[in-house]
Amino acid sequence: MNKQQRIKLIEYQTRAFTEGNVEYINDQWIFFDRETDEAAMLDDYLHMEVEVARHKRWQKGQLMGEGKITCLNEFLFLKDQDTIRIRKSLVFSLEKLLDELNDDAFYQFVTTLNSMHFSIYDCIYCYNQLTFVHNEDRKTGVNFIIFDNQDHICSVQHHFSYYEGMSDRFEFTLNTGKRMVIEKISS
Repeated sequence: MNKQQRIKLIEYQTRAFTEGNVEYINDQWIFFDRETDEAAMLDDYLHMEVEVARHKRWQKGQLMGEGKITCLNEFLFLKDQDTIRIRKSLVFSLEKLLDELNDDAFYQFVTTLNSMHFSIYDCIYCYNQLTFVHNEDRKTGVNFIIFDNQDHICSVQHHFSYYEGMSDRFEFTLNTGKRMVIEKISS
């Protein structure tokens, strides 16, 4: 699995976007979150990846100021009541953990999480022990990650041991009591 394949797997996760409408009010663009009905200044999302619904499809770009989106080599200008979606940011410590996992462990973790109807964007907490043992020869410890998909809670313990061999063990536990364990050992 190369870097491009990792990016694709992350890019197509469910609940990766906050979707809503924009309105031009008092010379300012306001974003209304469809799920929560909360309003925010669109300028709060400057330079972030956004998609705007145009002609029954999503056009991807980067949000610039004053209702302008750069798409490839052109500009799109927002209109009042346009539907847009803004890519959510990953929890920083989870993003770093995903970067540190080898390809097999990364793939097994993400696909197992998805099979349980969770997305990496459902992460509400991540403790990444790998950050603290990064410069050590023998890397062992446990990472703790909590996901909430609004139907269930999933707690993941990632036991790792990177020394003579590489061992990644993921223990998934749902609030319903359902458990799943996957382990990847390489020499």
